[in-house]
Amino acid sequence: MAKPGAMMIFPNQVEAVIFDMDGLLLDTERIYVAAIMAASRAVGFDISEQFCHTMIGVPGRECHAMIQEHCGPTFPMADYLARCSALMANGFDAGTPLKSGATELIDYLEQHRIPTAIATSSGRNSATRHLQKSGLSKRFDLVVTRDDVTHGKPSPDLFIKAARDLGIEPRHCVTLEDSHNGIRSAHAAETMPIMVPDIVLPSDEIRAMCIAVVCSLHEVRQLLTCRE
Repeated sequence: MAKPGAMMIFPNQVEAVIFDMDGLLLDTERIYVAAIMAASRAVGFDISEQFCHTMIGVPGRECHAMIQEHCGPTFPMADYLARCSALMANGFDAGTPLKSGATELIDYLEQHRIPTAIATSSGRNSATRHLQKSGLSKRFDLVVTRDDVTHGKPSPDLFIKAARDLGIEPRHCVTLEDSHNGIRSAHAAETMPIMVPDIVLPSDEIRAMCIAVVCSLHEVRQLLTCRE
């Protein structure tokens, strides 16, 4: 039996769970931020940590445009990208660490036969590489990437496609996100967004779009368990 009030968290029946990848399932955002800052310094510019935070949840191509606009027309994008890619590769050489509670939540969903998907702002090659290194490549029913849609987050395309490919209405999908743009995307898709903050905390605007804000994926599993 559900705990008193537990069902109130989910406005609709839960028929699927859609995960973001970076910063939500995989502890990758800190590696990205460190690489961006170091690579920018190496080419004579200074991209701050605060500016990096504005790019969390934004697809790579859009991030490059943001950096070019931020740093100006003299920014050597090709040199920067080469250095940044090398730094990221070095950072991931030791493996791609999972966020706390990821394995337990995925196990729970498999045991209860709840369909799962990933909807990520990363491209297909990057997503495949990270999921293989983390051991998650075969744990989801499908993976939707930035390469599969016309518009990335904060547009709703990724979550709408993930729900459609699962054969489930978006309003019956719980979406798990760590970024502001991810929550905006999930909300616009009319799913049930839960934020699990990583680097960036939710603003009042973002909280209003969520059905819950929790500290870890362990808490997501607890919420799902309470609805039984």
